[in-house]
Amino acid sequence: MSRVLISSPEHCERRGFNTDARYKKLLFAFFTALTLFLALVVLVWLILHPTKPQFTIKEADINQLNLSSPRLNYSIRLTLLTENPNGKVGIYYDNLQVYVAYRGQQITEESTLPPFYQGQQHSDLLTASLVGNGLPVAASLSYQVGRDQTAGQLVLSVKVNGQLRWKVGTWVSRQYTLNVNCTVVMAFQPSALVTPLSSKQGSRCSTSI
Repeated sequence: MSRVLISSPEHCERRGFNTDARYKKLLFAFFTALTLFLALVVLVWLILHPTKPQFTIKEADINQLNLSSPRLNYSIRLTLLTENPNGKVGIYYDNLQVYVAYRGQQITEESTLPPFYQGQQHSDLLTASLVGNGLPVAASLSYQVGRDQTAGQLVLSVKVNGQLRWKVGTWVSRQYTLNVNCTVVMAFQPSALVTPLSSKQGSRCSTSI
């Protein structure tokens, strides 16, 4: 009958093998490689230093506007221009939600824009159709609308919220929160509160990430 020899850790140490030292070397090599990779990513990020995308309202149209009622009924169609000013960084846009606010109060339902990728120094046109069918509003809204009608201007805020990811080569960053705030000024016809309004003057938006 042959003998079965099983080497214990103590036996390996007596023969010159140190299992703990070998594992420590492997862990040290792994963490060294990981640290170098992260340092390279940070270095590339600092060198490229991506600039925030720019948003502009190109056109805004309101149909069947009636803000005198306690409940709103109208539709708004927006055309937004988004630009990537970076020469070496692409942008992925995710979960973009658009809505319109008036005097700090949301007056339309949110509209979801499809996700898309924007290449370096590219621009894209985005369109959104927003509705306010039977949306309840504050009782003071009619008074504010009357003041705007007297002034001859209706000022609306367009909000875009979502996430973006930066793309450098094959590397894609984690998601960052994107908040865009645009101001649209429309000429208010003094004759009636029920009227189509349109604004075709470019309005640059503020962007925060």
